[in-house]
Amino acid sequence: MTDAQETAADNSLRTTGGGPPDDVETAPIPLDEPRDGIPPVVADETSLAEVIAAFAAGSGPVAVDAERASGYRYGQRAYLVQLRREGAGSTLIDPVACPDLSGLGEAISGAEWVLHAATQDLPCLREIGMIPTSIFDTELAGRLAGFPRVGLGAMVEGVLGFVLEKGHSAVDWSTRPLPDPWLRYAALDVELLVDLRDALEKELDRQGKLEWAREEFDAISSAPPAPPRKDPWRRTSGMHKVRRRRQMAVVRELWTARDSVAQRRDVSPGKVLSDGAIVEAALSLPLNTQALAGLTGFGHRMGRRQLEQWQAAVDRAKALPDAELPQPGQAVSGPPPPRSWADRDPAAAARLAAARAGVSALAEGLNMPQENLITPDTVRRVCWEPPAQVDADSVAAALASHGARQWQISRVTPALVTALTRPAPAQ
Repeated sequence: MTDAQETAADNSLRTTGGGPPDDVETAPIPLDEPRDGIPPVVADETSLAEVIAAFAAGSGPVAVDAERASGYRYGQRAYLVQLRREGAGSTLIDPVACPDLSGLGEAISGAEWVLHAATQDLPCLREIGMIPTSIFDTELAGRLAGFPRVGLGAMVEGVLGFVLEKGHSAVDWSTRPLPDPWLRYAALDVELLVDLRDALEKELDRQGKLEWAREEFDAISSAPPAPPRKDPWRRTSGMHKVRRRRQMAVVRELWTARDSVAQRRDVSPGKVLSDGAIVEAALSLPLNTQALAGLTGFGHRMGRRQLEQWQAAVDRAKALPDAELPQPGQAVSGPPPPRSWADRDPAAAARLAAARAGVSALAEGLNMPQENLITPDTVRRVCWEPPAQVDADSVAAALASHGARQWQISRVTPALVTALTRPAPAQ
């Protein structure tokens, strides 16, 4: 009997909030408690060794999840790791107390890891030594299968018929000790993940998409860590308002100063100084702390020492020689923004319009989002710089060079060949 079947059979877990539902057979069942109760949080090496032994002896896929403290702490480290496996049950691990989980990662390395939105959790799991060799991503599986809502709660309800309480998804998981309601929520996140995986595998197989999904999962698990972002200060919200190089230098100095403070205090940068305040200071170029204090985001609650710190950053930017000021545009590889194509290269713009229409029709026929059929960036790159000789082989090679998977290449290539060989528009 599967986890889902056992849970459904346990009437004590059916809390309908009053009278029975109108349709007992089809009404979703609220899942309020893990079957085995809330597991104790593993926070010492002895308990971790017991967990490692239990999961190594378990069987089948391993449900894996991680909770971060986005918006509260600096970076994206994991503050709780949840796992469940047949024969081992569920476990909750505190990676602050047990920062090296490489032993656990090795113990389950031969098993398939089941995650929901794997690309969100894999970076923080990698930091603590947990690196899978094989995964099943239930969110991505839902997208490929054509489900309109692919959040974990929506998928569990729509596929398995259970309702997960999702009220603690955005809490500060760095809190210690973690409250029981949060731990209950965390344990429930892996309670039915393997059952969801099994159901989605059957649906993908029914639709003839299972091999496509496996290619996608392999690409995710084998992808190298993302390189550090170049000039991250350029992503400051509201940056589009900043046009002059001197103002851009103020954004850079304030962003760098804020990042240093946030990292030292281990808090989210937005809690140190808002993006809006940075942009406001860049546009105003305040002469002194008094002028700075009058700007939005630098109000009366900010102490004099803080104001002096931010004004010093502004002054550093104002003192830079012109040669050291940042350039207006960030150097990017690949094609320009599509909005400029019509003026710069009308033929490329026509190719892109035709390609987008073809991809859209294909995605609709396959009942999946266009971006999962082929990334928009890949389509733009091929349309901006098509092969010198356009045919199925050359277009397939171009798609592969941009990272498209084989299943995507075989589906998209004919539509792109048609788009790339359409007559150029009359001048």
